[in-house]
Amino acid sequence: MTHTTPKPILYLKQNCPFCLKVRLYLLEAAMMEDVKIRDFAPGTQQEDDIRAELIPHLARLSFPAAQLEPGHYAAESDDIIAFLAAKSGREIASMPVYRNYVEGPFNMAMTLWKENQELKKAASAA
Repeated sequence: MTHTTPKPILYLKQNCPFCLKVRLYLLEAAMMEDVKIRDFAPGTQQEDDIRAELIPHLARLSFPAAQLEPGHYAAESDDIIAFLAAKSGREIASMPVYRNYVEGPFNMAMTLWKENQELKKAASAA
């Protein structure tokens, strides 16, 4: 009888830049077969079911989320990627596609998101 460690379960929301970051890491690290992925579209019953499943395990639910090991959950893309990198032995610095996304489009999207939040805050204070 062989004992196998369960695969991490990743919960990835469609059209989420943080979820894409995790997915790009998995693809470039050749780890897609090493995890179970539960994709879902925003605003669906599937999302509601996943949220209900994860809420008891996380202080703050956001996506991506993961059950990295039995009883060990995470909801930050960087934490999930760090766990996967340690598991695979792959250095993030040696992954040009992942780095290009993080340093380029992802960084630009986060800058725009922060600016938008500041504008909303200023508009509501006026």
